[in-house]
Amino acid sequence: MSKHKINTMAFSSVYPHYITKAEKKNRTKAEVDEIICWLTGYTLESLQKQIDSKVDFETFFEQSPQLNENVSKITGVICGYRIEEIEDPLMKKVRYLDKLIDELAKGKTMEKILRK
Repeated sequence: MSKHKINTMAFSSVYPHYITKAEKKNRTKAEVDEIICWLTGYTLESLQKQIDSKVDFETFFEQSPQLNENVSKITGVICGYRIEEIEDPLMKKVRYLDKLIDELAKGKTMEKILRK
């Protein structure tokens, strides 16, 4: 079975798009970084190392310290897919991240985005 394109896409190639999406809605790079670190368990320093290393999404999530324990609270539809119904573990993680960035761009508070 062939891998989905996102598996081999460099995380560093998509990361600037997350920032652009947020900044267009008057949100910040720091908020994007906070969301990514919350989801994956990376520190700001280790996140930057992953970006600088140009790892693909598969490696990015495989090497992440620990997915947040509240990840199951991320529900809804993103890119036409209901997150709860996605079976591929990597695609589910990617869609979690997409959903969180989308919520940021839609103006939700960080407290709600981070499921506090």
